[in-house]
Amino acid sequence: MHMWYNEYGGYGMMGVFGMIGMIVQLIFILIIYLIVIGIKKVSEKDFGVHPKEDRSLEILRERYAKGEITEEEFRASAKIKIYT
Repeated sequence: MHMWYNEYGGYGMMGVFGMIGMIVQLIFILIIYLIVIGIKKVSEKDFGVHPKEDRSLEILRERYAKGEITEEEFRASAKIKIYT
């Protein structure tokens, strides 16, 4: 008789039921993992709501196009904006 074989017809302390319990636990952990991944993916989806975007360069271009600022002011401000 094998060392780990017991009189209940299985291996280890709990026989076949221990193996079934281990499989159920692994399935349960897998289900929880898939739920967490699913929630993460759903929360990352774009539902048409965008955070407030930085429009500073666009505003600078508009002001330059209207003649409100000079080319030097535009370049200096754009350079500051790009590097910050």
